[in-house]
Amino acid sequence: MQEALVVRRETHIAAPPAAVFALLTDPEKILRWMGTEAQIEPQPGGLYLVNVTGARFARGSFREVVPVHRLAYSFGWDGSEIVPPGSSLVEIDLIEQPDGTLLRLTHTGLPNADQCAGHAEGWAHYLGRLAEVAGGREPAPDPWSGRV
Repeated sequence: MQEALVVRRETHIAAPPAAVFALLTDPEKILRWMGTEAQIEPQPGGLYLVNVTGARFARGSFREVVPVHRLAYSFGWDGSEIVPPGSSLVEIDLIEQPDGTLLRLTHTGLPNADQCAGHAEGWAHYLGRLAEVAGGREPAPDPWSGRV
C-alpha cells in the first residue's frame, strides 16, 4: 500500500475517551455532529451505516471494537463504484491525555489521491464538529447538508 494513499488525522478533544467513544458508537449521539440518520452496531461484524449529508450513505461493518480505546470498520459509499461500501478501512484510536483525548484516525484502502484528498477534507470537517460536541458546544447546522 502506498503511504501517499493514507489519510491520517489527529484531533485533541476536551473530553474523556469514554465520552468520545460514545459519540462515535451511539447512533443518537453521532447525529449531534454528523449525519441525518444512523444505524450502528458496534461489535465485530456489526453494521456501520450513516447518512452523512442527508444525501449519501456511508456503509461498512465493524472489524474491531475495544470500548473507549479503539474502533476499526470497513467504509465506503452506497452507489459508488470508486469507493463502494466496505472497500476501505477506518481505524480510530482514542488515547487518554491529562486534558482530554487524542483521537488518531487512519483511513486506508482509498483508490487514488483525489479520493484521499476528498476524504481528508471530510474527516477534518466532521472531526472538528465532533470535538465541538464533545467539548460541550453545539455546532452550527452542517453546511455540508445535502452534499453528494
